[in-house]
Amino acid sequence: MSTFAFPPSIKSRPVWGSFEPQSGSAYLFVADAEGAEAILDLAKVAPALMASAHIIYIPKGTDFETALRALNPAQLYVGPSYAASLPRLRKTLEDAKMGLQVYLSGSEGLMGQAMREAAEAGIPHAAIQTEHRGSVARRMQCVHCKGITEDVAVDPFVCSHCGLNLFVRDHYSRRLAAYQGVCIDAEAPGCVPEPKGIYE
Repeated sequence: MSTFAFPPSIKSRPVWGSFEPQSGSAYLFVADAEGAEAILDLAKVAPALMASAHIIYIPKGTDFETALRALNPAQLYVGPSYAASLPRLRKTLEDAKMGLQVYLSGSEGLMGQAMREAAEAGIPHAAIQTEHRGSVARRMQCVHCKGITEDVAVDPFVCSHCGLNLFVRDHYSRRLAAYQGVCIDAEAPGCVPEPKGIYE
């Protein structure tokens, strides 16, 4: 099982839920990596949903495609990255009819970005469910250069854009779907602690 119990944090930090069957006219699933497990678990308790399900899946080195195909969803798209899948996600949301239920699972980076797209498309908050599975790495924005670094798993880390040593904060921007990183050695250049896992 690829679940993780996030420790308590500040109010701006997202709280991810767990999938529950919901009645709707159609179902859109967006998942990356171990996020597929959440879809498979939901299908066990509500297999009828799959007949009108559109699954957008980004494997990221995992192997759940065969299991997802076995669910016989109405549509299954397997993409190489979130960026490559984004046009399909936007088109699906643009064409959505009333009653669409959206399920997002996997990494925080994927869920945050897909949630932003769904909200911008006018999908009501009550029609969007999330479930974290797999990696606890974060999508981080450097507050100094505004660059985004994906899949940050250690604290502190080096900004992939400007090279500053950044402290991983729990402050989260829903608009950017990213956590905020601040220079850790601004007052004492070069005084940087050894990196460790974010939740160590």
